Amino acid sequence: MLDSSDPIAAIAARLRASGCVFAEEEAGILLEDGVSAAELERRVRRREAGEPLEQVVGWVRFGSMRLSVGPGVFVPRQRTLRLARAAVRVAREQERPVVLEPFCGVAPLAASVAAAVTESEIHVADIDPAALEHARRNLPAGAGVHVSDGLDGLPTALHGRVTLVAAVPPYIPSTEHRLVPREALEHEPEAALFAGPEGLEYVGALIDELGGWLAPDGVALIEMNRRQYRPAAVLARRSGWAPRARRSSDGQTVLLELRRR
Repeated sequence: MLDSSDPIAAIAARLRASGCVFAEEEAGILLEDGVSAAELERRVRRREAGEPLEQVVGWVRFGSMRLSVGPGVFVPRQRTLRLARAAVRVAREQERPVVLEPFCGVAPLAASVAAAVTESEIHVADIDPAALEHARRNLPAGAGVHVSDGLDGLPTALHGRVTLVAAVPPYIPSTEHRLVPREALEHEPEAALFAGPEGLEYVGALIDELGGWLAPDGVALIEMNRRQYRPAAVLARRSGWAPRARRSSDGQTVLLELRRR
């Protein structure tokens, strides 16, 4: 059991022994919600066993928001904050934003826009019902939450109305498991991580299918690895889009911006 005289030090020591790099920081997060001693012990044991911290505590900090997450769902990455901020900027420029986040998981992008541009009409879509339960908690009442494989399950009423698509489709090549941290491989769904040999299976499908959903002056923002930009841009041009790259500060990811020619 935990040493009650200095719980952060006691938890940090256990986490460090199990391989956690930021043990003191994680110990503070585990203690943050003021849970009972028994629940705290359960949480520490789950983290020692390798379960992602965010799934253990049930939330993730994403910018200024605290988003609901849970066991077995994809945890939003901090690098995606750049895409969220770009989406907010685009939505603020639109008169009546109709925002769609496909492959949404727990809907970090839609939640960011909804919080910053309150007049937005918000829709999200994902194939994972468990992730969508958390998305509902992260979004305002009235947001459209749709069970959908890509864009296939969206309501036809959205055809030609969406002014902003912001998405992080799965984009890790299925041959590159070595790039993924062990805890993600063990505790997040493979369908939220991997996307075929080149990692472009879902990105390519999204590019192909966007045309019927975006309004004439609509904008799409898609996160991917920087090495995937050129083939994705080729696909975009073939589908009638004018692609543009927004480089990330870490040099690893890129935002593909699409507008109609």
